[in-house]
Amino acid sequence: MSRIIKSIDKKVRKQSADRCKERGITIPTFKQLRNPELISDDIKKKLPGIGLWDVNPLNLYRITWKNDIKSGLYGKVNYLEVPKEITGIKARVIGIMGKYFPTGAHKVGAAYGCLVPRLVSGEFNPLKHKAVWPSTGNYCRGGAFDCALLGCTPIAILPQEMSKERFEWLKEIGAEVIATPGCESNVKEIYDKCWELKNDPNNIIFNQFEEFGNPIFHYNVTGPAIEEVFSYVKNDRSRMSAFISATGSAGTIASGDYLKKLHPNLKITASEALQCPTLLLNGFGGHRIEGIGDKHVPWVHNVRNTDMVSAVDDEDCIRIMRLFNEKNGKDYLMKLGIQKDKVDALVDIGISGISNMLSAIQTAKYFEMDENDIIFTVFTDSMTMYNSRLEETKAERGEYTEIDAAKDHAACLMKQTIDYLKELSYYDRKAIHNLKYFTWVEQQGKTTEELNELWHPEFWNEILENEVVYFDKMIDEFNNL
Repeated sequence: MSRIIKSIDKKVRKQSADRCKERGITIPTFKQLRNPELISDDIKKKLPGIGLWDVNPLNLYRITWKNDIKSGLYGKVNYLEVPKEITGIKARVIGIMGKYFPTGAHKVGAAYGCLVPRLVSGEFNPLKHKAVWPSTGNYCRGGAFDCALLGCTPIAILPQEMSKERFEWLKEIGAEVIATPGCESNVKEIYDKCWELKNDPNNIIFNQFEEFGNPIFHYNVTGPAIEEVFSYVKNDRSRMSAFISATGSAGTIASGDYLKKLHPNLKITASEALQCPTLLLNGFGGHRIEGIGDKHVPWVHNVRNTDMVSAVDDEDCIRIMRLFNEKNGKDYLMKLGIQKDKVDALVDIGISGISNMLSAIQTAKYFEMDENDIIFTVFTDSMTMYNSRLEETKAERGEYTEIDAAKDHAACLMKQTIDYLKELSYYDRKAIHNLKYFTWVEQQGKTTEELNELWHPEFWNEILENEVVYFDKMIDEFNNL
């Protein structure tokens, strides 16, 4: 029996399955999202006529890293290697790209991992329940999109200071939107709203910070995608040396758990904002790197498997955002000898992706990595989510000049330091793990027994590897009801 799915309601399950059939909805397995070649030809024939962001149930089959935009079908994993003229290091930095998911961000997969197991088990009843998506941005967008495809009712919760693109899109797709006080790192305010909504039993909270469906998706779909990219780019001397992920909800970092089993010497670096150094210094604060760093340690973070903490100055991210996206910034990069197509591709790296890139640079410098080392990360979304931020920064600071570009390239990239890195000992990791107590036991109703269980590797092996087998079995049964 599943540790996550507590019961199967056969009546609700059958009602939901019939409802899906009436709407022409079938649900892909996690195995199919990992390997789209397993998807039936009947589905594949219909996909080219459907836009990536269209509210069409067939886009459930595009919750994968392998969407080929040109054909409308599938191809290799989408990835971007950052030119060394930008990183200033010998090691190679490669990010797989969330831009090519529906909604333009990979969080649609994390939301899928949380919602679908409860839908196909009957624990979530779309005729009765509303799906509540507490988020700092992309997760609630992904949840709202999944709900739209599956005929469920979404409620999106996010801080009021997030980019206006997120709010506009959520309203367009028909989600109920609740804006909570504060900025990126004000997650407690989101939790407080969730407690309020829990008073209505028809509201089902899909809290990405505690829902194991989030890391399960990334362990079983994102991790294998990165391993596949490594097979494309490696040579006889290549090493997969590090995986970098902002902690955020700690779903994506579970990809590193998968990769570490294949590459035991891999270093997993958890990236956060210097202005909110929770893992580095037990610190707190507001910052401008949307999508990461929330003044607590997520319940679903397997801290024992994390090797390094990297704190990134949000000012560096904002300056590099301008370097990559303003005309004078792009022109300056081309003067450095970077080909135009590679400069143009940098628009596909959003603010949190820039932060991941900077943590990769720091990690390479700390471990003195060379040209045989390949560092992987995730470019979770693109600048499509942040054009308003670019305009706001331009209005605040004025036109972006070539001198600005030269300064930003030198100061924010070439001179990136290892001042705010911490290599974690066993007891450093235990100390971070223990921080979970103050959020999850004191505030969110978990027990100390549950917390202690999270320290053991056996727990994570069972959750990340065994549950997905059960989920896929339920999905197949649901589709055949």
